[in-house]
Order: sequence, then C-alpha cells, then structure tokens
Amino acid sequence: MMNRRGFLTAGTGMMLATRLPAVPSVNTSPSPEKKLCGFSPLDLRRIRIAVGAERPFKAVHVSDTHIVRVDATEKDPRKVQLAAKRYPHMAYGEHYLAEAVLAARRDNALLLHTGDMIDFVSNANLNLVERYFGSDDWFVSSGNHEFSKYVGEAREDAAYKADSFERVSAHYPNDLTFASRIVNGVNFVAVDDVYYNLTESQLVCMEKEVAKGLPIVLLCHVPFYTPRHHDFELKSNKGLCSYQTGVPDEQIAKWRAPSRPLSRAEDWRDRRIQQRTDAPTKEFVNYIKAQPLLKAILCGHCHRFFEERFSPTAVQYVCGATYRGQGYAIEFV
Repeated sequence: MMNRRGFLTAGTGMMLATRLPAVPSVNTSPSPEKKLCGFSPLDLRRIRIAVGAERPFKAVHVSDTHIVRVDATEKDPRKVQLAAKRYPHMAYGEHYLAEAVLAARRDNALLLHTGDMIDFVSNANLNLVERYFGSDDWFVSSGNHEFSKYVGEAREDAAYKADSFERVSAHYPNDLTFASRIVNGVNFVAVDDVYYNLTESQLVCMEKEVAKGLPIVLLCHVPFYTPRHHDFELKSNKGLCSYQTGVPDEQIAKWRAPSRPLSRAEDWRDRRIQQRTDAPTKEFVNYIKAQPLLKAILCGHCHRFFEERFSPTAVQYVCGATYRGQGYAIEFV
C-alpha cells in the first residue's frame, strides 16, 4: 500500500508520453477487463452522515485522482518527461474516476472532489478535467497539485500558486479559494488549505456562511489536525510530519529534522517549516471547531482513509485516493 510519502518519492519506471491511454469511456466493464489488468473494483465505502438535511440525498466523494496527461500541444519537454516518470504510479486514476462518475449517475448523487484531480499543470490534464467537470454535477476543492508545474521542484506558496491560478480555475466548476453551495438545506463550503494555512479573508467568508444558519459540510484538501490521525501519519512516515492543517506547535516540534542542513533558499523542504501553523490559521481552526453548525469535514491528501472526530458536532472523513480505487458513497440525512 503506497502512502502519500511513498507516492511523492517514487520515481521508477519510464513510459513514452505517446503511449498514455486515450480518454476513458464511462462505459467501463468491471469484470474480465479488471482481471486482465490486475486491479480491483472501486472501493466506495458507504457512510451515513446526519446533518439535518431537508430530505435525504446521496453524494460520491473522491479525492487525489492525479491525472497524468501530456499531448502534442505541450511544447515543454520537461512536462513530457514528468508524465513518463509519474504515470506508472497512478495509472488507474482515470479508470476509477470514470467508475465513480457511473456510481453517482446510478444513484443520482452529487459528485464531490477534494483536490489533486490533476498531478501537474498541463494542457491535456486541464482539458480532461474540463470534460469531466462539464458533464456531471460537481462541487470541488483544490489540491496542491492543481497548481504544481513540475511537482516538488520549488517552494509552493501564494506567489507560486498565482502563476497558474487563473489558468487552472477556468477549468473547474466553482471558485477554488472559497465557495459554497446549498443542497437540500445543507451548506457545502469548499476552502483552499492546500499549503497548510488559511487566511483572514477566508475566515470572513466562513463567518458569512455560518450566519446563514444552515448545517455545514466543509470540503478541503488537507485534513485538519486531529490527534489520532496525526500520530498515525507520524508513525507511518517515521516521524517526518502529519500532512495536516492547524497542527499545534508542540506537536510540530517533535517532527524529524532534515537529514542535512538546508540553506535559507531550500528551507521549504523542512516539513516543520512547510506545515507550520500561522496565526490566521489558528484563528480559523478555533472558530470552526466552536461552530455547532459544522457537521462534517471531507478531505483527502493523505491517500488513505481515516475518520476521526474533529469537534463536538463534526467528524472528519479523510478519503483514500482515486488512483488507488478508493472513495466514499455518502448518504446525507
């Protein structure tokens, strides 16, 4: 089983970009084809979340699809090389995404995606995203890979994101910084926490959503800090970090230091710096934790399932990765 750390550091296997498969048909056959290709049926874990909906409804929640595509319109050879390097590790993402869409259509369900739909910014990736998001009913939050140009090659911060934000956002169904949508009396709110922090303006937006007086389901990419999940991730990666938003300072102090001294220019490689919780983030976390209208948090990023209570009224559901054939089938009541 490949966790987030293994996924990010894996680099074996090469494939010519011209051999990347065609856009998948949603009419996929789940039996003989799967036996030949060697992958299992989509694992849609069924959960029921009591939010106080006006009437019950269904949703399919997927995350971390990591679509890896380049085509002849891509003039940058680095993109072609990157696709060849990374495609073998998430080759089934598109197939499982198509299965999730089929499942949602069968149940007349809302489709929710909590980031990293693409693995990096490319013409082909964005065109495929627009095809998926344009053909069904989606509500989404962004992931860090949505704005990644070459995957882990530079400090990822607000300035880095700004280089591709407008281009990427044009292909997505809702605002990627902050968005809300009401479904059957439930307020779905999507917030961007892809670099482990939130802003004062996002808190102002959140306060306005709370003022509507409706039960809230929060979508984000990076999970918020919860103690058991923090310890689980730390144990899994030998003390490196927990890949969570809002981790207390005293917990971050326990994380493993880099194996070599880092210059100021590369200090972003130190997870203790990359994921440090700033003051606006602490304020945002404290605020939502105190809101009884918050009923659930849906997120991803860690590439495996984990469920833990976040606040007295809300459980956080961390979704496994689409490329690993994982997702949630949710009934909201």
